[in-house]
Amino acid sequence: MLIVVSGLPGVGKSAVAAGIAARLSAVHLSVDNAEDAMLGAGLPAGWATGVAAYEVIRAAAEQNLALGRDVVVDAVNDSEPARETWRRAAGGAAVELRFVVLTCSDREEHRRRLEGRRRGFRHLPEPTWDRVELRAAAYAPWTDRHVVVDTDAPLETVIEAAGFGFPYP
Repeated sequence: MLIVVSGLPGVGKSAVAAGIAARLSAVHLSVDNAEDAMLGAGLPAGWATGVAAYEVIRAAAEQNLALGRDVVVDAVNDSEPARETWRRAAGGAAVELRFVVLTCSDREEHRRRLEGRRRGFRHLPEPTWDRVELRAAAYAPWTDRHVVVDTDAPLETVIEAAGFGFPYP
């Protein structure tokens, strides 16, 4: 199974994805970690490097899926081309694909989380709140079957709501 945890920066994707992966003994892959490493290797910051990071994580996901491992990916996935990355990976491995879309209904809490996080990246800067708002305005509507989960709740509750406490619709 390939589970893709999506949403704007700062909603809690990495924490939720790590929690899901721990419950399933699955591989957890993050596009941000790959992009940070690519920037550290000297690739220029920008759209092309961001797309390449998605492709690196897709390749790693496909390798692990071929080995029979479940994979949990965390990435913003704000466009159809980004989402197609995961459709291709799941289709190629003939595994179930689940999209989990995280939101944070408390706007001030979302902003507090974003501005207070320290992920330890050396090369990938944290986005500003203004950049997150611009990204939210451009976020492509979802056409795939997906679960929407509000992260304005305790982490365990969010993980349960992400599909592990009730059947996937």
